[in-house]
Amino acid sequence: MLLAKGILGATVMPHVIYLHSALTQRRVVGKTDQEKKIFRFEATDVVLAMGLAGVINAAMLSMAAALFHSQGLEKVTDIDKAFEQMRVLEGNGVAILFGVALLASGLSSSSVGTMAGQVVMQGFINRRIPLFLRRAITMLPALIILAVGVNPSRSLVISQVVLSFGIPFALIPLLIFCRNRDVMGVLVNHRLTTALATVVVTLIVCLNVFLLYRTFFV
Repeated sequence: MLLAKGILGATVMPHVIYLHSALTQRRVVGKTDQEKKIFRFEATDVVLAMGLAGVINAAMLSMAAALFHSQGLEKVTDIDKAFEQMRVLEGNGVAILFGVALLASGLSSSSVGTMAGQVVMQGFINRRIPLFLRRAITMLPALIILAVGVNPSRSLVISQVVLSFGIPFALIPLLIFCRNRDVMGVLVNHRLTTALATVVVTLIVCLNVFLLYRTFFV
């Protein structure tokens, strides 16, 4: 359950919902109701992005199953151990590719987190923070975790689980706004879309509650 919630948090990333909204709202500004319908093409953008993220997560799980589980290596739970086992089983080239992929994902995640934080702060308190300070604040928690010797793989999973707990705080207001015709106009969600979104949000909230129950009361 913990890993499943971590994958959910790492794929959806609630702060990216705010960032994506900020980045796309000025792509095309429709002046009439007919022109505003072009915003529906943003659905293709979201589906492609989330679909690609889902494929990457599925690929990582499939690779772990094919490479480690098939060899009876069921105790490979840390990133550094995975790297070493890849080097033993498949050679240095595969291990290096794995390391480069991790570096790229870390840089991407850090950049997205910093940009999302800036967007949220601009929207709520109307302030800009210098780029260097933003980067320092973003990297500080990770550096502290590494400095005190906490298991980085476990910390990574926990941070992703924390993200999954933040998903309802982004999706519930989004659901309320997008079903309101006074706010959305011709872009208001269909009833079926609202119903399906409500089911998804309810499921995520229930999973969060279940994980808390399993963690603290069982």
